[in-house]
Amino acid sequence: MATNIYITSTEDSSGKSIVALGVLDTLVRQGLRVGVFRPVTFISGERDEVLESLLAHDGVSLPIERCVGVTYDDVHRDPDAALTVIVERFHEMEKECEAVVIIGSDYTDVATATELSFNARIAANLGAPVLLVLRGRGNADRSRGGLVAQPPRSVKELVNLVEVALPELDKEHATLFGVIANRVEPGHESAITDAISKAATGVIAGAIPEDAFLVAPTLERVRQSINGKLIHGDPDLLQREVLSAKVGGMNVEHVISRLNEGEIVLIPSDRSEVLLAVALAHESDRFPSLAGIVLYGGYPTPEAMWQLIEGLDSSLPIIETDSTTYETVMRVMDTRSRFAPDSQRKYDTAIALFEANVDATALMERLNVTRAEVVTPLMFEHDLLQRARDHKKHIVLPEGDDDRILRAAGTLLSRKVVDLTILGDESDVRARAKELGVDISAADVISPHSEIFVQRFAEEYAELRKAKGMTVEQAREIVTDVSYFGTMMVHLGLADGMVSGAAHTTAHTIKPSFEIIKTKPGTSVVSSVFLMALSDRVLVYGDCAVIPDPTAEQLADIAISSAATATQFGIEPRIAMLSYSTGTSGAGDDVEKVRAATELVRTMRPDLLVEGPIQYDAAAEPSVAATKMPDSEVAGRATVFIFPDLNTGNNTYKAVQRSAGAVAIGPVLQGLNKPVNDLSRGALVSDIINTVAITAIQAQESGS
Repeated sequence: MATNIYITSTEDSSGKSIVALGVLDTLVRQGLRVGVFRPVTFISGERDEVLESLLAHDGVSLPIERCVGVTYDDVHRDPDAALTVIVERFHEMEKECEAVVIIGSDYTDVATATELSFNARIAANLGAPVLLVLRGRGNADRSRGGLVAQPPRSVKELVNLVEVALPELDKEHATLFGVIANRVEPGHESAITDAISKAATGVIAGAIPEDAFLVAPTLERVRQSINGKLIHGDPDLLQREVLSAKVGGMNVEHVISRLNEGEIVLIPSDRSEVLLAVALAHESDRFPSLAGIVLYGGYPTPEAMWQLIEGLDSSLPIIETDSTTYETVMRVMDTRSRFAPDSQRKYDTAIALFEANVDATALMERLNVTRAEVVTPLMFEHDLLQRARDHKKHIVLPEGDDDRILRAAGTLLSRKVVDLTILGDESDVRARAKELGVDISAADVISPHSEIFVQRFAEEYAELRKAKGMTVEQAREIVTDVSYFGTMMVHLGLADGMVSGAAHTTAHTIKPSFEIIKTKPGTSVVSSVFLMALSDRVLVYGDCAVIPDPTAEQLADIAISSAATATQFGIEPRIAMLSYSTGTSGAGDDVEKVRAATELVRTMRPDLLVEGPIQYDAAAEPSVAATKMPDSEVAGRATVFIFPDLNTGNNTYKAVQRSAGAVAIGPVLQGLNKPVNDLSRGALVSDIINTVAITAIQAQESGS
């Protein structure tokens, strides 16, 4: 039977979806098959965005129709019959899961005496303990809108909610598992947690602070609310969150002096002078970055004014609606935030808040959840982030003009994985991050042309390369290149590691490290590995990116370095030196090279388990190994696969990645004195995040 947990609340707008995401993420990271179930959803055909968001989480693969019980209409018609259907449908999907996160109703009236009682009744019938979510904010006028501030609740008010809820849960024979107060006043988390623990003894207790960003609707949701049309700007920026709204009906100077970061400005469509002034202010470094402009009223904007706006070459979204002032304002203020699956920043913020304020270890222990023995890609990626977070390092990202780098930086900073320096023009980098809705305020942004650093770096580089005839003047030109600038930061201890290559070639990224950082003592070559996260384990493939045709000596060096990298990431190294023949079955120069390399490894590192030459199937598959190498400690159990050349290695890792659905993390460079890692130019944001975490762990190990 699966481990189940029922997450419900005492009223609407509690943010229980944020808590549900945190619980779901924690369960998935244990390597479990996790399902999500919604006992009561909306009417047929209406989107359940909470359920969609949770089902979009990596590691959850059930179709939405398998994850719902009944609609609100079903409950209205016959609550008892609806409950029977809920129980039946739940147990059908539960068979495929090791854990299920159950999300209670949304307080849109399920026609019972109290909605909490009905949720408690469902929980009891599903055999799931209840995690109760309290809303840390009280009612305010139009409280469902994300743009209307709500007053914080006092500790006493929250305790009263617990005291009222306990009898209702008990009456329906539901077991209270924990209580989490969400959206509480920042700084009061400890006091609220202590008070909840006293009011409901013996349960998990926690308090998550209010975050204005999480309750902010996107500009796209505002556009939908006002039935507006995007008439100018970048459509991608409609996903930016709107933190506040202002009516621009005042004189120009009064409007622009009151602009706020992330705001939308509602402008009457016959006030073209205000439109132009606000658009100009947005483009200026001296004014806040806006989320967008709404033109209302239905008046045509003069063509000459649009020519001026177009001349700004601005990506700021401008939305047009025919609504009146009152209609527009009311619809905007009524726009409610939703936790959508396409908002990476909201996802990152929610997970970071949950991790920081809820004891996930205690949560899993109370649920009696044990970590699976297999290592899934999600588990491995989570472990990377956690290890990097445990001893934070400082990583430099040279490609600040790449949106993927900025998005990855936002995630890394919000999850507190590393400290970051991003290279680029500070005003351009920060402005673009704001347009993308990415928070990089915690990062340093440095121009590679900053005279504070250029002269120092030039003098150091000239000294390092003086045998090559390098002068300081020549060096000044070289070190302004972002790869050289970032590498010099690592060399001089201004950063612990560097990650680049999203927009540059491998050679451009790693050439400076050969010249400046150089190889570790006892290592003859810099090589690379990919960490191949399969469905149930992680393997190491090397070299797949750097050395085209290694000699026997270089191949031995690659094997030893790869074994060290495997150990660094918790993989017990059992090295397979790959060839087209196994043992003594084949001959030829290529086989002899692998055989010689294997003997060198055994001589240089007799403590390592190594086998070669060996074919891939004999190295990876126990049944084949039993026939070809029955007495080998490596055959059939290899974890480190060393390819005879780059052609074989690169093609094999890509074949496994595409055919087996493996997550290929890398290339991870090895053999340098300090960590520098290269990205594929097709790297996804997740690839960048993983590579930065790996670089930080390498820095921990190297003492950078």
